[in-house]
Amino acid sequence: MWWKILLCLFAVFIIVTLIRAAFFKPKKNNSVKIDKVAVDKKKVAEHLSRAIQIKTVSHTDESKTDWNEFEKFRDFLEETYPNIAQNTEKEIVDGASIIYHWKGKNPDLDPIALLSHQDVVPVAEGTEGDWTHPPFDGYIDGEFIWGRGALDMKNHLICVMEAVDSLISEGFVPQRDVYLCFGHNEEVVSPENSGAKSIMKTLKSRGIHLDSVLDEGSALIRLDMPGLIHTYIAAIGTAEKGYVDFKITAHDKGGHTSASPRHSGMAKLANMVKDLENHQFKTRWLPFLDELFCGVGKQASYLGRVVMCNFPLFKPLVRAVMSRIGESSSMIRTVTSVSMCEGSPAPNVLPQRPSITVNFRPLQGDSVDDVEKHIKKSIRYKDIEIERMKAKEASKFSPTYSRAFNAIKEVEEGLHPGEVATVPYLVMGGTDAYFYQDICDNILRFAPFDVSISLFKTTHATNERCPIATLGEAVIFFREYIKAASKE
Repeated sequence: MWWKILLCLFAVFIIVTLIRAAFFKPKKNNSVKIDKVAVDKKKVAEHLSRAIQIKTVSHTDESKTDWNEFEKFRDFLEETYPNIAQNTEKEIVDGASIIYHWKGKNPDLDPIALLSHQDVVPVAEGTEGDWTHPPFDGYIDGEFIWGRGALDMKNHLICVMEAVDSLISEGFVPQRDVYLCFGHNEEVVSPENSGAKSIMKTLKSRGIHLDSVLDEGSALIRLDMPGLIHTYIAAIGTAEKGYVDFKITAHDKGGHTSASPRHSGMAKLANMVKDLENHQFKTRWLPFLDELFCGVGKQASYLGRVVMCNFPLFKPLVRAVMSRIGESSSMIRTVTSVSMCEGSPAPNVLPQRPSITVNFRPLQGDSVDDVEKHIKKSIRYKDIEIERMKAKEASKFSPTYSRAFNAIKEVEEGLHPGEVATVPYLVMGGTDAYFYQDICDNILRFAPFDVSISLFKTTHATNERCPIATLGEAVIFFREYIKAASKE
């Protein structure tokens, strides 16, 4: 009889699941009625091309940075966007970072801020010839604008400027003050003299508390699985992971290679690398992942929703699969990356102080101190030196019910009615937005560019390029976001 009971229970489960799947759909949200404004994509592409041609490359060693290029870039913005130049207050902070202050109707309301960074990463030496078009020519082939910064993130900065300039030309005045904050050294990871941090301190010193911050983040990604799901994903970064570098040094006798022991100090390094890679941080499921998977699942076909409405049952399996894939693993654990090693100064000298440098990206819940304890616990040698280098803790999570988050959701729904899942996610890298936590509780990271995953991967790589077709929609997004986010 027991098998009949089990069979009945299974039948009930299936029936309930089929019914639940029918109702497992996204709620009807208020969408923004999009103004039918004509955006001259050709003009925007030309402006982006000119921006790329200005080599605003930042370096850890600031003596290598060509500050004349940053001055050229400021002059270019002044010349290209006259409405902004004439109707906002501009301020240069920390030598090269820019603040534009666009005054709204009600100075008593907390302002909003839109962030971008002016700088780009260098082109790896020796790879210049691998580019289809030179990385600083800003070449336009009719489909793409090619060059360093085309996706990270001069496209974002230019489209913000286009949006604001066009709104001003139409006589629009926001309810809240709007700040455009453009740092100059975001690509130098966690610099001590961060331009974004200096901007934040400048605003904080004036008693300014921001209602929201919008910075770079994931692009608008198309998810297309025939028969299961066909939708856009607008993944909004509501937090970002931490960052810390540790230099770990072992001790050895050293000496001449002609009388080398069976295992030299380099063997210790190899063992340290193995120890760290064999003792990964435990995975941890954070609440944003439930919102992410359920939000995407509700956009699936009926067959897909049959599965996703029971997502809690499959969570252990999903977690196990994610832990084995590099990109997804980063969303559920603190990542360990051994990136540098150093031996002796000459081929015939045994190293006395061989070292490795390891980059960790702490997940929320793991502190930098926790990472150091993990190193000591994982490595078999106890006579090692551990030097903490650059470090910042993981950021706080911003809520998904704020005016700014809803503004993104409403604008994207207006642009793509019924075919977009707006969900929170965790930024794996770092952004300038991190430094604004002291003056803002609603910090979001999202880039409204319709870019394929393969194209998105050219960021910081060879043949970085931005589709011309996505520029018009991005300008419209920023126009509508400013209107929605700046309301009372």
